[in-house]
Amino acid sequence: MDENELKEFLLKENEDFKKLYQEHQSCDKKLKTLMAKGFLTGEDELKVKELKKRKLALKDRMYLMMAEFRKSKPVAR
Repeated sequence: MDENELKEFLLKENEDFKKLYQEHQSCDKKLKTLMAKGFLTGEDELKVKELKKRKLALKDRMYLMMAEFRKSKPVAR
């Protein structure tokens, strides 16, 4: 199972993974909205940094879940 197949499987079968993914997508959308502004205020720049950190933390947690799933379900080759 490749990375994309595993993501799709976990999105369907694992509610925790799905919540992380949805929050990651939400952060990404907010980040794109902020970055589309012509000028960022100091407050906007701080929000961008916070969103990037949160998005990365969510991604790390999703990849950890994927790695744990692979360990628990070895693939026959």
